[in-house]
Amino acid sequence: MKRNFLVVIAIALTASLLTGCATHSVERVDTKETIDLSGRWNDTDSRLVAEEMVNQVLGGAWIGNHQEDNSGQKPVVVVGLVYNKSHEHISAETFVKDVERAFINSGRVRLVQAGDKREELRRERAAQQEFASMETAKAWGKELGADFMLNGDINSIVDTYKKERVNFYKINMELSNLETNEIVWIGDKEIKKYINK
Repeated sequence: MKRNFLVVIAIALTASLLTGCATHSVERVDTKETIDLSGRWNDTDSRLVAEEMVNQVLGGAWIGNHQEDNSGQKPVVVVGLVYNKSHEHISAETFVKDVERAFINSGRVRLVQAGDKREELRRERAAQQEFASMETAKAWGKELGADFMLNGDINSIVDTYKKERVNFYKINMELSNLETNEIVWIGDKEIKKYINK
């Protein structure tokens, strides 16, 4: 009797495991396809923000104004911090990288490293002073100074009532002249999602 009971439990556990496994599937989809499972910030939101910021910043008058004042030279830009002030954990790096890529691919601006990556370059340069030949070691004091810095923030408002929720995101970006602190461009993008649970 005890043995039969154990066999029945073993069969039931095996069946439940097989049933659980049978419902799980993975499917490759186009990365541009919009899939919004939770209503929270996702890859589509990041892409939409990047596209809008790129269109706005590269369409601004600041590039032409800089070239007019500087014998046609391209402006040098550094991308600073984008602060997450929203109710969610959001990595701004995905759309920041898209903005940086667009700066470079546009051919209209020059881009320099910021933050940790700049420090990593400086550490490498310092190591070269000690370990590389004098002919190939990169010299100090030759970094390209930025003319402008891009910064921003991500804000959100959540409104809920019973089983309904609205997530509102507003992304603000500013470009400032590093020498004068003048704000030369401001852009924003808004995203609003209605979730009915």
